[in-house]
Amino acid sequence: MKNKSFYVWGLALLLLVISNIALLAQTDSKISDPYFVERIMGNLVLLLGIVAIIGGFWGILRMSNMVLEAQKIQLIKEHGLEVAEKAGWIQKESFWQRQYKRWTKNVPLDKEEDILLNHNYDGIQELDNSLPPWWVAMFYITILFGGIYMVYYHFSGIGLNSAEQYEREIEVAIKAKEVYLAKQANTVDETNAAMIEDEAELAIGEASFKAKCAACHGQLGEGGVGPNLTDQYWLHGGDIKDVFKVIKYGVPEKGMIAWQNQMNPSEMIKIASYIKTLAGTNPPNAKEPQGELYQKEQADSTPSDSTAVSPMIGMK
Repeated sequence: MKNKSFYVWGLALLLLVISNIALLAQTDSKISDPYFVERIMGNLVLLLGIVAIIGGFWGILRMSNMVLEAQKIQLIKEHGLEVAEKAGWIQKESFWQRQYKRWTKNVPLDKEEDILLNHNYDGIQELDNSLPPWWVAMFYITILFGGIYMVYYHFSGIGLNSAEQYEREIEVAIKAKEVYLAKQANTVDETNAAMIEDEAELAIGEASFKAKCAACHGQLGEGGVGPNLTDQYWLHGGDIKDVFKVIKYGVPEKGMIAWQNQMNPSEMIKIASYIKTLAGTNPPNAKEPQGELYQKEQADSTPSDSTAVSPMIGMK
């Protein structure tokens, strides 16, 4: 019974070593990683939990073993030592059993009267046994862990304190948000397109507009082959969703190509948002208005038929 408990201990320690080796081998588990030490400490805490669980089972096994030993002693007293040896009730102690007795200063049941304390609790008597080695080991490990923790986080200047940890978590959250929004940007379509207000993204939209749209609509949106984009008149609706839809699907019969195969939704919504910022800029040599007057208040209260295609050329 005792031998098995030692094997379980050995297996637990082996698993801990393997897990830490795997952690050290990971490419992102570098010392410069602020969470590297936390992961190592997490493994140590996990070890303490494993030790506590194994210690509990070990205690149960030891109690069971003590009951069996008591039964053996009773049988030896009743039948004699020779009968006990022939029956196999007395077995030679293994190396681990001898070490266990040495570590715990284990006292045989027939000599427990020598360590009996003068305490009696409702008929229950107390023995002056040594603490189990796993318990003592956990006690000293926790003291060592606490000392290392205090030095690392409060005195060394290496570990992150709570405020620094909070700031680092905020940075990580912001980056995660940016990645998420970048992915979400490519899910934009003509049903959920919304105006972009960020100046940096509008600048990207401006650069894309001048590179891909200015040939027909002018560098300032004043119009050319295509209609003027700076006035309040639109051929296919002036809402941001309408502008996005025209960019995406184009008006092929009038020379406006569909850009959906050449630009992703993120780039198209930036261009559409930049085009909306051109309203009222009044560039020189602006082309005459085309289409219908677009008023935002009216568009918000009256749904427009965005599926209609104007016979006139251009984005608007």
